[in-house]
Amino acid sequence: MRYLYFWIVGVLMVINISAQPQLPPAWQTGSEKVQYSSRTIAYLPPTRIVWQEATGGSSIEGLENLLLQGNGQAKLVQGKVVKIKTGADGQASFLLDFGRELQGGIQFVTGQSSQKEIEVRVRFGESVSEAMCEITSENGATNDHAIRDLHLTLPWLGVAEIGNSGYRFARVDVESKNVQLLLKEVRATFGYRDIPYLGSFRSSNERLNKIWMTGAYTVHLNMQEYIWDGVKRDRLVWIGDLHPELMTVNTVFGYNEVIPKSLDLIRDTTPVPDWMNGISSYSIWWLLIHKDWYLYQGNLDYLKEQKEYMTTLLNHLMTKIDDKGKETLDGNRFLDWPSSPNVKGVDAGLQALMVMAMDAGEEMALAMGENALAERCKKASKRLLKYVPDHNQSKQGAALMALAGLMKAEEADKEVLSVGGAKNFSTFYGYYMLEAMAKAGNYQGAMDIISEYWGAMLDLGATTFWEDFNIDWTRNAARIDELVPDGKVDVHRTYGDYCYKGFRHSLCHGWASGPTAWLSRYVLGVQVLEPGCKKVKIEPHLGNLEWVEGTFPTPMGVITVKHTKGANGKILSDIKAPVGVEIIR
Repeated sequence: MRYLYFWIVGVLMVINISAQPQLPPAWQTGSEKVQYSSRTIAYLPPTRIVWQEATGGSSIEGLENLLLQGNGQAKLVQGKVVKIKTGADGQASFLLDFGRELQGGIQFVTGQSSQKEIEVRVRFGESVSEAMCEITSENGATNDHAIRDLHLTLPWLGVAEIGNSGYRFARVDVESKNVQLLLKEVRATFGYRDIPYLGSFRSSNERLNKIWMTGAYTVHLNMQEYIWDGVKRDRLVWIGDLHPELMTVNTVFGYNEVIPKSLDLIRDTTPVPDWMNGISSYSIWWLLIHKDWYLYQGNLDYLKEQKEYMTTLLNHLMTKIDDKGKETLDGNRFLDWPSSPNVKGVDAGLQALMVMAMDAGEEMALAMGENALAERCKKASKRLLKYVPDHNQSKQGAALMALAGLMKAEEADKEVLSVGGAKNFSTFYGYYMLEAMAKAGNYQGAMDIISEYWGAMLDLGATTFWEDFNIDWTRNAARIDELVPDGKVDVHRTYGDYCYKGFRHSLCHGWASGPTAWLSRYVLGVQVLEPGCKKVKIEPHLGNLEWVEGTFPTPMGVITVKHTKGANGKILSDIKAPVGVEIIR
C-alpha cells in the first residue's frame, strides 16, 4: 500500500503511537482522563545540505554526515560526526533540506562536545528564503500559530527535540562562542497519521499524476488531531476551507475520524445564530460538507446526530431571504481572499451558496425522515432562484452560480471561467471553477488549467499546494528550494496579500487540493450517486490522455478502474468493484 509518499519508504525510523498504549500501573488511576495521540512520529534525516557558512575563525567539518540514517542514540564512540568550532567573533551556520514539506520539529543528537551546554538557533522555513530570514514587519515573517524561529540549549552527549511547525528547510546557527560542538545527527521529527492511500490516480500525463499526489499529500499533512488549513499557519478548523479537503479525504483515504471530529468541534463552539468562524458562508459550508460526507460515507446515524443543530441553522438561514428572493446574510460576507474586492461577485456567490444550502438541506432532511423541513428547504430554494445576481466577471461568483443553477454552466464557462485560462484562478475556489467547467462539459479545458495553474507551483519547487497563487507570480521567479539568485524574484517574500503577506503566506494549505478530487471524479470518472457509494457511476473523460487508471475507496472496499483509448478513440474500460457497490456506466 502507498503510505504518505514513496520517498518515505526505506528511510523511516518510526515510533507508532496510533494504538492506545497501556499506562504503567502507577498511572492507571484516572487513566480515563488521558488523551492519546492518533498520529505517528517518524525521524527523517536531511536529504541535502543547501548552504553552510563559518565566519570569524569558526569552522564546519563533515557536515555531509548528517545525511546518513541515524538511530537517535548518543554514544561514546563518535564515528562519523560533524565537528563545528566557533571563535570569539564569528558564527557557524548551515541550512538543511528535508526533501519535502512536513509537520513537526527537529532532533539533535550530540557527542562529547567541549562544553556542557551549547546554544543554537533554529529557523524553520517552507522555502529556503523563509528559513534564512529574520522576523520583521517588512518581510511578513512571524511566529504566529507555530514557533518557527527559536533558541535551544543542546545537551552534552544527549538528545534534544524542539519545534512544532510546518517546514521543509531548517537553518541552524551555533550561537555559543569558543566551543566545539559534535553533532551525530540532526533529524526531522515528522508527525502524521499513518494511514494508507486507498485512492490513486495514474495517467499518460505525468504532470497531472504529480498534481494529484501533491494535493493528496497536502491534505494528509493537515490531518492532525483535527483537520487544519495549514501546518505552519492557520492550524485551525476553518470550516468553509475544509470542503475541498473533505473531498480529497473522501477520494484518497475514505473514512477518517478527523472529519467528524472537526465538524463536531465547530458545531459545539458555534451556537446558532452565531456564524461559524464569524463568516456566514462558513455555516453554509458546514451543511454542504455534511451532505458530501453522508453521500460518500453513508452514515445515517451520524447525520441524525446533527438534526437539531442542522434544523435550527436551516431555519435561521431562511430568515436571511427577502421578499424578492435575495439573500441578506450578515456577518463577514466572504468567499475567498482574492474575490474580496469584487463586492458584486461576492454577493453573487453568496446567493448561489444559499441555493446550494437549501438544496442540501432538502436532501439531508429527506434522508433523516424530516419531510416538513425538506419541504421548507425546497420552497426556500425556489424563492432564491428567482433572484439572479450579477457575477461581475468574478470567476468565484460565476462558478457558484453555475453549480447552483442560477446560470447555465456553458455560459459561465465561455464568458467567465475559461477567459484568460488560469488568470484569476484561486487555490480555494479554483476547485469550484473546475467543477463548473466540468458541468459545462469542458473537461479538457479544466485539465489544461490544472496543469498550468497547480503545475506552476510544482515548477517553482513546491511539494505541497499554497494558500494563494497567482499565475503572474511565475514571471522571473526563483524556485523556493534554492537561494534566490541576483535578478530573480523571491516568490515567497514578495507576494501574498490580505493576512498572508510575504513569509506569513502558507505554502501548505489543504483548501488548494481540489484537483485531486476533481481528477478522480471526472477523468478517472468515479461519481458517487447514492449514500455510502452503494451506486457509483463510472464515466471517464480522458481528453487528450491515452489512458488513466486508479482506485477509489468506498465503505465496502476499493473500486479499481482502468480506461484505455483505442485507435478509433473509443474508451475501453476495466472496472472491478467490491460487493455492495453497484456500478452504472
